[in-house]
Amino acid sequence: MNQYLLCNRNIVLRKILNTHENLYIIKDLIEAFLNIKIKHIKINEYIEENQYYLPDEENFGIVDVRIKTEENEEFNVGLLFLDGMHIQTKIALYYLYVHTNQVCYKDNRKIAKTITINFLDFPYYNSSQYHKKAILNKFRTIDFREEEAETHIIELPKFKIMSNEEITKQEQWMSYIVGEDKQLINRIKKQNKYIKQLDDEVSKFWENEKI
Repeated sequence: MNQYLLCNRNIVLRKILNTHENLYIIKDLIEAFLNIKIKHIKINEYIEENQYYLPDEENFGIVDVRIKTEENEEFNVGLLFLDGMHIQTKIALYYLYVHTNQVCYKDNRKIAKTITINFLDFPYYNSSQYHKKAILNKFRTIDFREEEAETHIIELPKFKIMSNEEITKQEQWMSYIVGEDKQLINRIKKQNKYIKQLDDEVSKFWENEKI
C-alpha cells in the first residue's frame, strides 16, 4: 500500500481531506467507488469537533460526508482504512457510528441511508474480486435490515488492472492507493487532477508535519 498515506490508521488522510478546500477530492473518490454522480457534498464536522470525547474504538475514519446525487438521492458516506483483527466488528461499528451521528447534526436534516467504504490492506474474502458490496444483517443486538445497511469492502492486495490502455476512475484511485507502480501513478496524476491534488497535499503534509 502507498506508505505515504499511512500513519496511525487514518490520521494522514483524515487531516488532509477534512477541509472544505479538498471537498472535490473526496467527491471524485466517492464517485469512483460508488459509481454515482454527486451534485452536492458537505463535510459532517461532528466527528472532528468531538473526537477527543469519543471512545477509542470509535475515534477512527477518514471522512464522513453528506451527499446529494444528480438523481436527488441523499446519503451519508464514511471512508475508513481497516487493519488488525475483528474486521466484521469494526465494519459494523463504523457503519453504526456514521449512521447514528445524523441525530447530532444541527441542520434539521432528514435521516438518510448510510454507505461506508472500507479499505483493507490484506485479503479477507474467499474470492478474487477486490471490491465487494455487502448489506449488513445483524451485529449483536443491532438489526441493520431496516436500514439496508450498505457497506463496501475494498481488498487492496487483490487489485489488478485489466487494461493499461483504458483505466477507469476507480482503477486510477486503486492504483494510487496501492502505490506500487510509480510510473503508472505519474501517468494517472496527469489524467486525474484530483489524485494529483491529493498527492501534492500528502507531500506537503510530510514536509511540514510530525506525528
